[in-house]
Amino acid sequence: MLLGLTGGGSKMWTMDEFKRDRDKQILAFGIVFFFLAFPLYFESRADGASSSGSGGTGLYEVGGEVILVELDSGMEYVASGETWTIDGLSTDSVDGASDMNIVGVLVTLSYGEDETANGPTCVGPAQGQNAADTIGGTVMHGPHNASANGNNDDAPASHTVESIWYNDSMFGEVVLLSESEIVEQIDSDGAGLGAYSLDITVDAEAGNSPAPGCNRADNGEEVSYKIELIVYDYVIVPFIELDDIE
Repeated sequence: MLLGLTGGGSKMWTMDEFKRDRDKQILAFGIVFFFLAFPLYFESRADGASSSGSGGTGLYEVGGEVILVELDSGMEYVASGETWTIDGLSTDSVDGASDMNIVGVLVTLSYGEDETANGPTCVGPAQGQNAADTIGGTVMHGPHNASANGNNDDAPASHTVESIWYNDSMFGEVVLLSESEIVEQIDSDGAGLGAYSLDITVDAEAGNSPAPGCNRADNGEEVSYKIELIVYDYVIVPFIELDDIE
């Protein structure tokens, strides 16, 4: 009798050779085990799948890519004690926005220092030093609002304001949940669509001069802004540990 398990070679084995050669027996057992065990393993991984195609509870790796899509940008002089509002912004102006998973908004505010010193005695150290101004930003999108302040003590300076409405702690992690539970936490389901607005405020302060006749003034600041949509193109894949298939 001849056996077809050749171990990758072209020579057939006889039953007598197979009975006498332990290496051939081990190889044959390994091949049979491989073809039987692997289908059973992957079938068990699929047992938790629901009828809708979402995976059942298990280990999943959450990955993908986070990108920024500009919604608006510009520059404006904001007087001290006043608020300048940018409204009328909408995702309707962004191509393909309805197909994006918009999970947040990021605002970057940049500014310098335009404090002035005037008078005949404003020379050298006698002109004094600038005082830091506070620049504030508040971004609004429906119930998702966020505020943050920065200052120009070390001008030029900048700070960011961020509002998110997804569980960003899942990004790049392996989690023990069902696939549908993961999607609920990282898919905005259209929550990022619609109108946005931004308030910018400036609280300017003038420094002091030790010299009489040297007057310092600071009436506001020129602020540059950029408003960007945070888009998460996510990928969810089953996490398989190598120990599981050894």
